Amino acid sequence: QVQLVESGGGLVQPGGSLRLSCAASGFTLDYYAIGWVRQAPGKEREGVSCISSSDGSTYYADSVKGRFTISRDNAKNTVYLQMHSLKPEDTGVYYCAAGGPVCYDKLHQYDYWGQGTQVTVSS
Repeated sequence: QVQLVESGGGLVQPGGSLRLSCAASGFTLDYYAIGWVRQAPGKEREGVSCISSSDGSTYYADSVKGRFTISRDNAKNTVYLQMHSLKPEDTGVYYCAAGGPVCYDKLHQYDYWGQGTQVTVSS
């Protein structure tokens, strides 16, 4: 089966860090741009970051630039999102999604979606 499975979410205090993982199975992640998308309660889904399949170029939303880092390990068929200096407004369900080969900053580009992992930033 084609699957994307997120992990690493949880509860963290403001200023803390989390690393999210997105493990792909049933397809080769190498050929796709991989994005991280989040959805806060009552809000639309928001593209957070994306990494391309070819040159590895990255995209970050202005709200997370300088705090989050996206990376990929093709040998493990896994993409990561390292999050530092977390803020309460970072709270939401984080999804990884695949569709490429490059990042368009458009959610409709994604063909595959994971089920999401909850990130809660609160004191």
